[in-house]
Amino acid sequence: MTLSPRIAPLEPPFDAKTQELLAKINPPGAPNILALFRVLATHPALVERAKVWGSLFLGANALLALRDREVVIDRVCARCGAEYEWGVHVAAFADAAGFSAAEVAAIAQPAADITLLPARDQLLVRLVDELHGTATVSDALWEALAAVWTPPQLIELLMLAGWYRAISYVCNAARVPLEDWQARFS
Repeated sequence: MTLSPRIAPLEPPFDAKTQELLAKINPPGAPNILALFRVLATHPALVERAKVWGSLFLGANALLALRDREVVIDRVCARCGAEYEWGVHVAAFADAAGFSAAEVAAIAQPAADITLLPARDQLLVRLVDELHGTATVSDALWEALAAVWTPPQLIELLMLAGWYRAISYVCNAARVPLEDWQARFS
């Protein structure tokens, strides 16, 4: 059963200011203006501020490799049950990140055998799982993470996980409608 959106995405035609804002935040090459961005655009000032944060994680200044980012994003969204954001990221980035179908499934399923993933990905999945369950990271995991990523990258990993948890809250609570082209939870 599909639930109705609690905050309906804005629909075209958009006024000039909204069109300009949506053009700035929608990914280049996307088949449409994403429903999430049309929901967020109901609060334009927040979108302007969020755009800055999002660009730190996904823009040219990001310190993390695409695959690292996508493991974290996909796991956070899956753990939060945010099918919208998980599915958009899987559809848009799984191939570019080099994920196999089995890796996508292992990242998405909390009970999956993560030993199917490369060691680096396993660390990231463990990071997300600990943050999701406890809002902190154990000393043993931190030591393992610090052996792979620099302190600035570790901060970025933590902020990335928190950012996508917040995005998951918006997707779930506002009931952002799924895109026709996105991946779906199985």
